[in-house]
Amino acid sequence: MTEQEKMKQGLWYDANYNPELLALRDKAEELCFQLNQTSPSDRITREQILCELLPHRGKDTVILSPFYADYGFHCRIGDATFLNHGVYLMDGAPITIGAHCFIGPNCGIYTASHPLTAEQRNQGLERALPITIGDNVWIGGNVTILPGVTIGSACVIGAGSVVTHDIPAGMIAVGNPCRVVRPITPEDRINLPD
Repeated sequence: MTEQEKMKQGLWYDANYNPELLALRDKAEELCFQLNQTSPSDRITREQILCELLPHRGKDTVILSPFYADYGFHCRIGDATFLNHGVYLMDGAPITIGAHCFIGPNCGIYTASHPLTAEQRNQGLERALPITIGDNVWIGGNVTILPGVTIGSACVIGAGSVVTHDIPAGMIAVGNPCRVVRPITPEDRINLPD
């Protein structure tokens, strides 16, 4: 079994020294560099780079620079989703972000974990578990999402939270570790003047 096959199955794999995986990450890093050096007004070049880096991206997505991904092709981003400055998608396993999501600045979505013992860490071992974010989710700035987490649709995750466990749909959750505070209710609607 190849290291990439192990990675896709959620097994421990050689993330640091395997030439095939290093080449894939080098390509993504180069594309991220190109994207982050391209003027925001050069929409055509940015779109070309994003099509290569993130081939599973929906319509009308907005991704502000700087942006980083380890592979890019493991990410699925739904229509009309917005990723603010400094988002990092560590996509050793699939990262799925639904439609109409707001991802705040400097968010880290990390599928990878490493052995606790230094000897095994130094061998380059890693394991990656998928992360899923439902539709219509708002993730505040500086949120960290850890491997294997699912965030249900229509959630709000407070700024600075560290999401270590699944969050059910329709909840407000905050903190380190992130905990559900309460459901979002009709009383949360803003009453706008006509």
